Amino acid sequence: MKRVVTVVACAVTVGAAVAAEPVWAPAESRMTPIFNGKDLTGWDGDPRLWSVKDGAIRGETTPEKAAKGNTFLIWKDGVTKDFELRLSFRCNASNNSGIQYRSKRIDVKPEEQNQWRVRGYQHEIRNEVKMPNVSGFIYDEGGKRKRICLAGEKAVWGADGVKKVESQLLTQEEFAALMKVDQWNDVVIIAKGNRIQHFLNGRQILDFTDNDPQLALREGILALQLHAGKPMWAEYKDIRIKELK
Repeated sequence: MKRVVTVVACAVTVGAAVAAEPVWAPAESRMTPIFNGKDLTGWDGDPRLWSVKDGAIRGETTPEKAAKGNTFLIWKDGVTKDFELRLSFRCNASNNSGIQYRSKRIDVKPEEQNQWRVRGYQHEIRNEVKMPNVSGFIYDEGGKRKRICLAGEKAVWGADGVKKVESQLLTQEEFAALMKVDQWNDVVIIAKGNRIQHFLNGRQILDFTDNDPQLALREGILALQLHAGKPMWAEYKDIRIKELK
């Protein structure tokens, strides 16, 4: 039986620029590592494209080993519901990657090469600093809403299907100073009920409330993305999640 990952509410001030103390320091001792730093035990993905290098999960496509559509490395040992996820990433600039959560694995035919397809909320991963094409926005992978909430926004998706931006959490200049191009960057994702918060390198960059009665997601799998198209690589390490009943 898969376990459900939950989290107690964290004391983060709505719209605050910097992560409040309970999000970072006290909770660290309660985080559960879900990547052992040695191999892909507990994860499932295309073995041609995913490996472990220098203690990090590495996904890479090349002209000889291309992705047949977007493909994912799926965490097999849990379900994300209400949770706090922390990890570090780095990638190159030729394409983008992503962190799927509260997502669903898509059924495919046994003969299809890409058996690892996912739809749902995605935390975008990019090696860029010019907004809006940066890490941290929420993309509706496999869905119709596309870019649900951009980095820098505090926004609400209403029950009427209309998105309302309530405020901006940071400027273009602030994001450019925050993002470490070509280096490791730290991510925190917190989902509690219909509210989602993203943090980058210690600063809150997104605050989203999803009130759509049909499209809001409350539970699903966790996965890492390799994008189809241009050859690319992305690496992830120190992956841990808070599991509190």
